[in-house]
Amino acid sequence: MNQSKLHTLGLDPERLARLGARIDADIEAGKYDGAAVHVRRRGKTVYDGVHGYADRDQGRALTPKDVFVSFSLGKQYSNVLVLNRIERGELHLSMQVGDLIPEFRDRGMREMTLFQLLTHTSGIMSAIPAVPVETLINTRALTEYIGSQRPEAVPGERVNYSIIAAHSVMAEMVKRAEGGSRSYAEILAADLFEPLGMKETSLGPRDDLKSRVCPVVARYEQPGMFAPHEVEGVGSVVLVDGCEIPAGGYLTTIHDVDRFTHMLANGGELDGVRILSPKTLAYCAQNFTGDKRNVLFDYAEDTRGWKPWRANIGIGFFVRGEGIQPGPMSNLSSPNTFCGWGAGSTCFWVDPGLELSFSFLSTGLMEETYHMERLQRLADIVVSAIID
Repeated sequence: MNQSKLHTLGLDPERLARLGARIDADIEAGKYDGAAVHVRRRGKTVYDGVHGYADRDQGRALTPKDVFVSFSLGKQYSNVLVLNRIERGELHLSMQVGDLIPEFRDRGMREMTLFQLLTHTSGIMSAIPAVPVETLINTRALTEYIGSQRPEAVPGERVNYSIIAAHSVMAEMVKRAEGGSRSYAEILAADLFEPLGMKETSLGPRDDLKSRVCPVVARYEQPGMFAPHEVEGVGSVVLVDGCEIPAGGYLTTIHDVDRFTHMLANGGELDGVRILSPKTLAYCAQNFTGDKRNVLFDYAEDTRGWKPWRANIGIGFFVRGEGIQPGPMSNLSSPNTFCGWGAGSTCFWVDPGLELSFSFLSTGLMEETYHMERLQRLADIVVSAIID
């Protein structure tokens, strides 16, 4: 976009140019391999760029057509579908999981609700379940396994981010609420991806996307939430035929993430297709976890010297909230800014107050806390480019 149009949209071109320069410098320094970025202001594209490599080891440059593993950014695809079902009256926030899934009617899970699953306060297992791959990638089998275990905490007692379990359970709730005639991948494709024109996004592998998938390679060795070989292994699991991991087992492109983000920034509607009410989005983009910390990040106190901070989780989204703290959003952004992000590599956020949205996919995974720092620095650049 030329400089005069950027000025019209309230952006300083020179300040916004810092975004690409920062990314290029970090890639050159070997911090990660590549990035695809899309930024909008007032619905108009103000930055659309690809940087670095799809596969650094092979010298293959990144292009706009490259396909990425979503990691936990994909949780928000599932969360939006659940919110859509709430608007249809098929589910409701105070619904107990056991109302639809009998395995959740005892073993301390009877009080577990859909609201708690969406806010990571359900007490359901946080870590990746230690089950065979064929169970991990099957929502019904994994849900039955989770239902056979006791919760890690009393439902509602604490915030402990569930890496996989909560979203498999919610997927089963969606399936069973409509009668179980469709797979979860089919529901997402028909009711979310196709209506939004997200033609290059799928839950699990799709033949036309597999050949364009960027390899999942970790570029860090320091201790963190996941060991490098663990995140690299996700890439191969997602490509297993029939894989359904609703928490993050998606393939997607920067164009499609931008369309999803644009829909959220536009109050739940895009090109005449309404997925959510703006009232739903505004309500969900609030801090529903109060002053509770996210237990998953306790390790950062030892590894980075970071004191515990508020989880700031809304209904299905992370929210900016108040105060200065680590996170994938800018501390300069509006308090009602909300986002989704994934292990060492992916992110989107929407700032309704500034009418600003940001979509980001990258190659060469960073350790999680360093990924958070990267995203916050990039978000600071974008927000501080606004001059109106």
